[in-house]
Amino acid sequence: MSEISTGSTPDELLAIAVRVAREAAVTARRMRAEAIVDVQTKSTETDVVTAADKAVERQAVEALLKDRPGDGVLGEEYGDSVAVAPGAVRWILDPIDGTVNYLYGLPQYAVSLAAEVDGVVVAGVVVNAATGDEWTATKGGGAWRDGRRLTGSARTTLDQSLIATGFGYDARRREHQGAVLARLITRVRDIRRLGAASLDLCLTAEGSLDAYFEKGLNLWDHAAGGLIAEEAGLVVGGLAGEPAGGRMLVAAPPALFPALHDALVELDAAGGA
Repeated sequence: MSEISTGSTPDELLAIAVRVAREAAVTARRMRAEAIVDVQTKSTETDVVTAADKAVERQAVEALLKDRPGDGVLGEEYGDSVAVAPGAVRWILDPIDGTVNYLYGLPQYAVSLAAEVDGVVVAGVVVNAATGDEWTATKGGGAWRDGRRLTGSARTTLDQSLIATGFGYDARRREHQGAVLARLITRVRDIRRLGAASLDLCLTAEGSLDAYFEKGLNLWDHAAGGLIAEEAGLVVGGLAGEPAGGRMLVAAPPALFPALHDALVELDAAGGA
């Protein structure tokens, strides 16, 4: 990989991201085990998740800035650390993606960490903290899991496709999303809702899911997973020519993207609250 203006290659940035994300995943898993006692004795369930989110993010940010003190960090809990200069790296971190799963002990929660330069994500890693499963990608270098290059699903028709999605927390948004899903489910093989956007994107990248869409994501939800999906050859975008973002993110193989996109436009999936 060629050097970027930071003086580091995407591969070098990825190596840092992998180390930091793995260490953060260990902390998240340990705090989840300790929380079983905490919830019963001295804390609420919400407090446990909040404490873990903040502790994991703090650990990851400190590790990143120790290695690269001039970089910026955008984290879910603490926001932007500093404004970064042109050509500098900004790390985008979700310390625990899938906090409801984390609360209930379901094995789908992840640490997601990406390196962005001038608005372009150049390296990313997602670690399922519950299982240790790990997905990585660099811009132009492909997407990988356990030494295997990812290429997405070979499915070509929507009616035979397994589609993942997610729901917001606002009741009005959920009402609209539920109505969309009620009409979409008759057009596809089935629907899955796993509860962690980064893992949905990675599983779509490896072909365990055929496609994924969701409204209301934040940048930290999809920065690393979106790069992994793109580098696996998927189309990642919004609706009607918009980029992937808060209004809508769709990730699907090129053969499936147009049909899923058009169905979501027809169903006004980006509408509602």
